[in-house]
Amino acid sequence: MNRQELIDQVKEAYANIASSDSQQHFHQTTTDITPEAYYEKLLGAVITEIQNGTFDNCRSGAEIVNKVAADKSVISAF
Repeated sequence: MNRQELIDQVKEAYANIASSDSQQHFHQTTTDITPEAYYEKLLGAVITEIQNGTFDNCRSGAEIVNKVAADKSVISAF
């Protein structure tokens, strides 16, 4: 899969997560950042890593989202 396809899939995945009703807890546990702002920042960092080839071994955007969720250290700028 090419990098642009991965970026498009990751954008869609984070948009769905940020707008999900399950993010209500986010508002209850943080006061400084909205779910949308958090995921926008995370998306920017992930896109940079995709462009740098960090996730070239991934087969889908969902795989990248899951990797990042499991271990934020896979992205350097977050």
